[in-house]
Amino acid sequence: MTAEARRKNLRPRILLAPCGFKESLSVAELIESMARGIKSAAPDAEIRVAPMADGGEGFVQTLVELTGARLRPVQVTGPVGQPLEAHLGLLGGVHVGTVAIEIAAAAGLRHVPVDQRDPLWTTSYGVGELVREALDLGAQRLLIGCGDSGVNDGGAGLAQALGIRLSDRRGRTIGRGCRALDGLAHIDLSGRDPRLSNVSIDVAVNWDNVLLGRRGVSRIFGPQKGALPKDLATLEIGLGTLAAVIQRDLGIDVRTMQGGGASGGLGAGLHAFLGARLYPRFAILSRFLDFDALLERADLVLTAEGSIDGLTPLGKLPAEVARRAKQAGIPVVAIVGSVGDGADTVHEIGIDAYFSIVDRPGSMADAMSRAPELVARATEQVVRLALLDCNRRASGSENSARSVPEVTEAHVITANANRPDALPPSHRDGHRPRCANRCWSC
Repeated sequence: MTAEARRKNLRPRILLAPCGFKESLSVAELIESMARGIKSAAPDAEIRVAPMADGGEGFVQTLVELTGARLRPVQVTGPVGQPLEAHLGLLGGVHVGTVAIEIAAAAGLRHVPVDQRDPLWTTSYGVGELVREALDLGAQRLLIGCGDSGVNDGGAGLAQALGIRLSDRRGRTIGRGCRALDGLAHIDLSGRDPRLSNVSIDVAVNWDNVLLGRRGVSRIFGPQKGALPKDLATLEIGLGTLAAVIQRDLGIDVRTMQGGGASGGLGAGLHAFLGARLYPRFAILSRFLDFDALLERADLVLTAEGSIDGLTPLGKLPAEVARRAKQAGIPVVAIVGSVGDGADTVHEIGIDAYFSIVDRPGSMADAMSRAPELVARATEQVVRLALLDCNRRASGSENSARSVPEVTEAHVITANANRPDALPPSHRDGHRPRCANRCWSC
């Protein structure tokens, strides 16, 4: 049998667990492109998917698809004050009564025109309007995803939309945006929507994002949202003032809480103003996906993200995917748009290799326009490379078998794969153990 024929006969079990490429490909589009690449390399591959909506764009859509739910459009105020159509996810199945909210739908960076990107002025007011609409629908539980925001106001806009009064020393209501926070003197919860007391609120966050300090949200993510170097101190002062007043008036310390810096400080705001509970986003997603069960039937995990760099190990979903896969002894490869400083640190947390989709010198706009094709091509090459090793092992096994016939327990199991009654219980129902050669053909 030729190497090419042997490759086509292999049935690798591949789990796709990608995040979206920001402002380019959604999670669903990435999965489609990656699956196309896999099929080009291994037509008989078994592909399973675990969409890693990171709390940002695609979070609600992913939950809707997983639970058989529906989207509900809502008119809200956008991050720069413009009218905007966002959406809620009314979850189904055992999650009836739960409404999913995506912060990026109302306050996402993609809703801020490039020439207006300045986190000193953007507001999370529209997120509060989404919460209010969910309450109007009779929600018993809110599941909120943090990520991809274009704001840095610590949830002040959200609070104002829900009746919480933020005022200065003269008792005047402050304006919107982080710049207004340095004048904050009082927080009054007396006008807060009373229905909030009757709902539970869980928030999916990047657990490593904190509100203030050298690793705080302003310094780490402010530049991505349009902040100039001279603006970073102002952003820090604004959120620092908000944290101080929250501690004095509400008795809650959000300055260093895990996840408090998520979505421009909305993690802290949701906890302080609404009593929300924060959870690592992978913990929430893995529960919905039954991720560990998917890993049991995988030989290789392919994840993806728009950019891989030194920040990736700090709570990014590809890092969490890799950590969990490593516990199960499964190799992980990342398909990425770009490679930044410190990218090699991902090897320490379980990503065995990463491959950029960029195939030639050119502009970012050019790469984004060709992203589906480039992702498919890169994925195909990764799988072909992996199959080379599989072919080598399988070929070596054939050669050795000619001189020293030896039948292992795993090969007996494989030989009886068409007779479920002949298999031990642990190997039935599709659970195929790898043979001694760890080749996917078994």
